[in-house]
Amino acid sequence: MMRPGTLTLSALPPLSLYVHLPWCIRKCPYCDFNSHEYRDGRELDVDTARAYLAALRADLEAALPLVWGRPVVSVFIGGGTPSLFAPEQIAELISDLRARLPLEPGCEITMEANPGTFETDRFAGFAQAGVTRLSIGVQSFDDRKLQALGRIHSGTQARAAIAEAARSFGTFNIDLMYALPEQTLAELDEDLGTALAFDPPHLSVYHLTIEPNTRFANAPPEHLPDPDLASGMLDLITARTGAKGMQRYEVSAYARDGHRCRHNTNYWQFGDYLGIGAGAHTKLSFAHRLLRQVRWRDPATFMQKASEGQAVSNEHEVARSELPFEFMLNALRLREGVTMQSFLERTGLPPSAIAQAMAQGRAKGLLDPDPAVIRATPRGFDFLSDLQALFLAS
Repeated sequence: MMRPGTLTLSALPPLSLYVHLPWCIRKCPYCDFNSHEYRDGRELDVDTARAYLAALRADLEAALPLVWGRPVVSVFIGGGTPSLFAPEQIAELISDLRARLPLEPGCEITMEANPGTFETDRFAGFAQAGVTRLSIGVQSFDDRKLQALGRIHSGTQARAAIAEAARSFGTFNIDLMYALPEQTLAELDEDLGTALAFDPPHLSVYHLTIEPNTRFANAPPEHLPDPDLASGMLDLITARTGAKGMQRYEVSAYARDGHRCRHNTNYWQFGDYLGIGAGAHTKLSFAHRLLRQVRWRDPATFMQKASEGQAVSNEHEVARSELPFEFMLNALRLREGVTMQSFLERTGLPPSAIAQAMAQGRAKGLLDPDPAVIRATPRGFDFLSDLQALFLAS
């Protein structure tokens, strides 16, 4: 990785760690993540959990030469449904990470959890295990909407899970979805009101989209809100969160001061991340190149390959011509944008590499005219895909 190449990076960006725990009780019909129903919805057994933790250790140890000595600023344990793992198993995982990587003091350790796997002692146990931030996949508090989304929890369970997260964690996130089948503006307003009544430090709100290779792609739900109604829903979300003192700092993320997700922010700022676990993705910078890797997707295959020191299924260097779009795909999601200096440092490219696209974006009113920053205007934020597409390699 240190041999001469076409790029010259003056410094390495911050490094995060992503850990993928792939199982869930039921695969949601809209989900295109690498998640797998565990044996017809049964609870994860101890032997499988132990085997998977051993595979994660092997995966991490094989990857250490690529990140040796670099401090880790954040950890994200995602899935799947990580809260299927018992608190003592999560404690073992975090202990394994700390033994092998230099986690920065105050390192943010986020874990995803679903209300359908909620137990009071379980959430408190995750905090004792070393998790510092919980992200709760609520999606809706309306039982009919939850059923339409294929969720296994009820609105009552969602409210109880949030209340316990607020007691156990200094910071947490609530995931909501909007533009759901037959959803009205009033129904979304009620969902928002319920979520905001808990004074959450962070709220992530996602438009329901029909992704390829999902059950919804094969059998799309009926009566989805039209684009005008969906746009009105987003306006409502932004207005209601703003009234509660939450800032929209990214396309789908709203936070109180001091509670932005450090892990996701590192992604959006084109930082580095090592991903371990089934199907996990990695992006690492070196002096003269950027490397991307993907782990084996199938959990059983991943565990076997990891034990052989071959957890990576494929890897490639990011082509110089692809870097502008890859950078903008992330950075332009941030309301405050990034500095031009950050683009130079994290891609190793000169300003001329994006000069034409920047000029087009400014001429269309999509980009801030300030030459020192790369930031979407309000119009650019509304037409983000069009703005990002300007940076595609010709």
